Amino acid sequence: MKDVMIVTGAGQISMAIARRMGYGQKIIMGDKNINNAKAIAEVMNKAGFDVIPFEMDLASRKSILSMIDEAKKYGPITMLINGAGVSPSQASIEMILKVDLYGTAVLLEEVGKVIEPGGVGVTISSQSGHRMEQLGEYKDRLLAMTPTEELLQLDFLQPHQIKDTLHAYQLAKRCNEKRVMAESVIWGQKRARINSISPGIIVTPLAIDEFNGPRGDFYKNMFASSPAKRPGTADEVANVAELLMSPQGAFITGSDFLIDGGATASYFYGSLQSK
Repeated sequence: MKDVMIVTGAGQISMAIARRMGYGQKIIMGDKNINNAKAIAEVMNKAGFDVIPFEMDLASRKSILSMIDEAKKYGPITMLINGAGVSPSQASIEMILKVDLYGTAVLLEEVGKVIEPGGVGVTISSQSGHRMEQLGEYKDRLLAMTPTEELLQLDFLQPHQIKDTLHAYQLAKRCNEKRVMAESVIWGQKRARINSISPGIIVTPLAIDEFNGPRGDFYKNMFASSPAKRPGTADEVANVAELLMSPQGAFITGSDFLIDGGATASYFYGSLQSK
């Protein structure tokens, strides 16, 4: 038996974090596209890790539970890395809410039920959640505390209330942050910790889709006009995740960490504020 790490979203960020934290563990690599999971598993296994690819759909509680059941076969679940999601250029308003908002909430809830004492998790949110206008205490509490199966019934999450797919994505990522705060209280009953990371533009296949999508010029200008003057890398996100998931981060839970090269700062107080 080994300690088990659950990873959702077989992409560059998930792999970078798993490589930092997954040595000596059984890693269940879940993705809706099993070929993506197999590809990441092959790369990691050839580097000495122990990875099993698994087909899972973040939008489905049944699928999430199947992945958890698979993980439990190999040992106690001690770590979660959630990098699954869809972007504004990849999906409809409804799908973004179903995957990024509802699916993440369900995953945090269900893993929280089985995480071992002292376990830890990170979920990948986005800078987009920081750029949207504040919703107010009432709506924030609804995002944080509404039972998962009722989340998509909230009035302000109805598609006709949402301007476009970017707005849906911003709402989903704001919900991720609030959900992490609420779940950290529950996870804390087991001395387990959960945090979120909100990356800016990180060079991944998903980001390249965005660069080539209808908002490509906006994103390219965003990182060019940020203090860092460049996009980030998956390993830079993993730097933060390593702190959060290691004993050095033992006093950090229920928090969100913005890592965007200063793009959000420039959006509010610099050259991007008029874009």
